[in-house]
Amino acid sequence: MSRSIWKGPFVDGYLLEKAEKARQSGRNEVIKTWSRRSTILPQFVGLTFGVYNGQKFIPVLVNENMVGHKFGEFSPTRTFHGHTAAGSADRKATRTDAKAGG
Repeated sequence: MSRSIWKGPFVDGYLLEKAEKARQSGRNEVIKTWSRRSTILPQFVGLTFGVYNGQKFIPVLVNENMVGHKFGEFSPTRTFHGHTAAGSADRKATRTDAKAGG
């Protein structure tokens, strides 16, 4: 469910301060953040944020198309390794053994 319009977008206060400092300094350094719930604002365009996914910081270069989305959308927390044929064959063998034994 989305946030009501009259409240406005949610952004952690410290994140706004860090973004302003990075803009004023002119250096292109990664701004580390744990706030995956914060909304990307137009002031963040052109900056690079390191969004924490529970294990490491994923660098996210913000562009115009990302405005309005959340930082967490661009830093996945789970890694999908795909389905393997060997893995499904092992599962089938386990199921048939369980039916025969029980």
